[in-house]
Amino acid sequence: MTLIDDGKTLFDFMPGPKRGPESDDPFDRPAIDDRDVDLEEAVIAACRTVRDPEIPVNLVDLGLIYALTADRAGKVLVDMTLTTPSFPVAGSLPGEIEAAIRTVPGVTDAKVRLVWSPPWDKSMMTDEAKLELGLF
Repeated sequence: MTLIDDGKTLFDFMPGPKRGPESDDPFDRPAIDDRDVDLEEAVIAACRTVRDPEIPVNLVDLGLIYALTADRAGKVLVDMTLTTPSFPVAGSLPGEIEAAIRTVPGVTDAKVRLVWSPPWDKSMMTDEAKLELGLF
């Protein structure tokens, strides 16, 4: 059996504007000297309120948030993944993360990009998440 990569990603099948790393959106990650570390910490705390619907662990502790940056103007950019591309709520979790981010005082804009590289695995989970799931 030969597999052919047609270049399509999950974003090609999701409703709404094109999102993800290949998007034409000029929303760039802020420069190191323009980052707002305090805002980033507040955004991470907000992201911890979003839980996987099938298990009692938040997405941050599951290791699904790969990168999160905020600049002094209040723009937040998050790269996140899912445990698998066929995850039943693939279309809703990025929106839930974005909604949680927008509740943080000081956030003026937010973008959540769904990425698949590197692939998620259990080693990305925090010790707390592993303990909660009985993986120790």
